[in-house]
Amino acid sequence: MPDKSGTKREMFLRACRCQSAPPGQPNDRVPVWIMRQAGRYLPDYQAVRAKHSFLEICKTPEIAAEVSIQPLRVLGVDAVIVFSDILMVAEAMGLPLDVPDSGPVLSNPVRDLASVRQLRDFDPERETRFVGDAIRAIRAEIGADVPIIGFAAAPWTLACYMIEGRTRGDVSLAKQMLREEPQTVRELLARIAAATARYLQSQIAAGADVVQLFDTWASELTPREYDEFELPATRAVIQALASSGVPRILFAKGSAQHLASLANTGADVLSVDWNTDLADARKRLGNGVALQGNVNPSILLGDENEVRSAARAAVEKTSGFGHILNLGHGILPTTPVANAKAFVEAGQAALAAARAQTGRAD
Repeated sequence: MPDKSGTKREMFLRACRCQSAPPGQPNDRVPVWIMRQAGRYLPDYQAVRAKHSFLEICKTPEIAAEVSIQPLRVLGVDAVIVFSDILMVAEAMGLPLDVPDSGPVLSNPVRDLASVRQLRDFDPERETRFVGDAIRAIRAEIGADVPIIGFAAAPWTLACYMIEGRTRGDVSLAKQMLREEPQTVRELLARIAAATARYLQSQIAAGADVVQLFDTWASELTPREYDEFELPATRAVIQALASSGVPRILFAKGSAQHLASLANTGADVLSVDWNTDLADARKRLGNGVALQGNVNPSILLGDENEVRSAARAAVEKTSGFGHILNLGHGILPTTPVANAKAFVEAGQAALAAARAQTGRAD
């Protein structure tokens, strides 16, 4: 459902840039997509997954493109995010990756300065070309009117996984290394930042309209640690992409205490979880940074009316200005498809409904 003034792509990019359409007038609606929207809550995805391993899907462009597009067809979302995994960069840098049912595992984890310096500088046009090819395949299928989102892990989050060796919900080894070998961690973050910038530049060259950094573990850092370690590395990635002109989204889970520092990264859009009030974030950050989020994914497990109410409430917090409606984290695998669809539909209709209630014309 494009708004009255253009395509989904145009609407999405305006939201990222805190622009109205036409200039000075309220937007018709906010764009809506869902983190992890291409995945196991969808029967369509499950049918593909029954025939292919996770890594096979990620590394086969036509299959990755198919599962990336499924939420556009099923839910009517306003953007397609390429199906991949944040650990592709770690693998390309030299850590063998396996994805059993118990979760991803990186062999030969980084535990000292020597192993940091053994990491490879890789060419994303060769080692991870399958991601760019998937983006090109998506574009060929959906045309120019729907935006494509590329993504990568933020440096600290990828460093955590490279140090821990697995995604098990515990980053104690990474935190210990940060305390005991800070220069080793700084060098690791710098290497990851450089590799991530090249990786995202390759996705942009392939046709990504927007890119997002996922910082799952920023919440494990104190404000001082964030500013000393993660902020410079994340800023380096974001600044390296500035000349591309594409909007850059930064999602940092559980990081309300880092809000000001997140804004200092230079990101165009800050994606926040449900622990950050959208109205308060807008007040603190002003109108120069767009916001994305922030409905609690667990709400989508409940009553459909509650889902619709939560979507509308999130949009009302920002009055639709510079806002991309999303969840505060990835959609849960047991989410009913009907509820996911209700979330998208309610978000897309929220501004019109609010104006109708106040008696103002569209």
